[in-house]
Amino acid sequence: MSRPRHGGNLTWAAQIAGCPVYSVKDFSASINPLGIPQTVVRAIIDDLPALAVYPDPDYPRLKACLARECGLAAQYLIPGNGSAELLTWAAKDLAQKNLIYLIAPAFGDYQRALKTFDARIEVLTAQLPFGELRSLIPQKIAANCGLLINNPHNPTGKLWGRAEIIPYLSQFALVVIDEAFMDFLPPSQQQSLIDLVPDFPNLVILRSLTKFYSLPGLRLGYAIANPERIDRWQQWRDPWSVNSLAATAAIVAMKDRDYQQDTRQWLATSKDKLWQGLDNIPGLQPLPSEVNFILVKSDFSVTSLQQTLLQQSQIYIRDCISFPELGDLYFRVAVRTPSENKLLLQALEKALAELTHPDSKQ
Repeated sequence: MSRPRHGGNLTWAAQIAGCPVYSVKDFSASINPLGIPQTVVRAIIDDLPALAVYPDPDYPRLKACLARECGLAAQYLIPGNGSAELLTWAAKDLAQKNLIYLIAPAFGDYQRALKTFDARIEVLTAQLPFGELRSLIPQKIAANCGLLINNPHNPTGKLWGRAEIIPYLSQFALVVIDEAFMDFLPPSQQQSLIDLVPDFPNLVILRSLTKFYSLPGLRLGYAIANPERIDRWQQWRDPWSVNSLAATAAIVAMKDRDYQQDTRQWLATSKDKLWQGLDNIPGLQPLPSEVNFILVKSDFSVTSLQQTLLQQSQIYIRDCISFPELGDLYFRVAVRTPSENKLLLQALEKALAELTHPDSKQ
């Protein structure tokens, strides 16, 4: 089995660890460790009869719920089979522009989607940690170009402020912002541009519901864009792209304010403690992060560290080999529960001690 390009491939990790899949402690995928909201579990069970009929391809109840959350009319919204599906249609639109600017390192599916439609890409690589956007994007931008960024940024956890992004809405022909991790921030700290979509037909926002609500297996995301763009995407894609249970889960999850508050309270304390623990380990340099994952620079080969962690402790970290700008000296870890984070830190210390002094292995 080849090395995965994404986190969360527990089958691959279990092979390396020599243990069952359920024994792997997954720090590679940045999913909410509080688990599926119980309100969602109950709603899915109650809605099982819906599997016997096709969903309404217009998804009126789901769109109405998304519209309330975003404070916009439903015509600005389209749900999708994860934000990955909607990224495909955004890439199709971007590919019509003369050049697409992409800040790197970046989520690998961006280039996959853009190359599918033969887009011309200009990769903007900058030294980590990232600074302000104006230090990353050229001052002179050619006509009819596009910009694809994610905010908060994956894999660094960098959050750019609204004021940094807004000027580019008048400079680029199309701006696509992936806000997949924005929900992890308290509402008062979020820097979303959703409210500006009605004023900027060239602005597209992508959002994910699977990471925050611990529902990656259901595949659900949504996009906010100009209604004409939404209509065009609807004509391009297959009907019934969102299954009935995913739609039900989204409607219920977005109403679960207790779960949202519990998640943000967990992250506020757990992330800082994990970051400090990583920073205290010799040979590791964690980057500042605003969300539920931390990018770490390592003085040692991450592939060796990853393998040692799996074989010693059944702990799976996300290597960054699929990010060409990072290679084998960076890894990313999800923030999990305090007890799990403690296990990770202990396992890292043990694995690094072995890698540093291999002759001392008992």
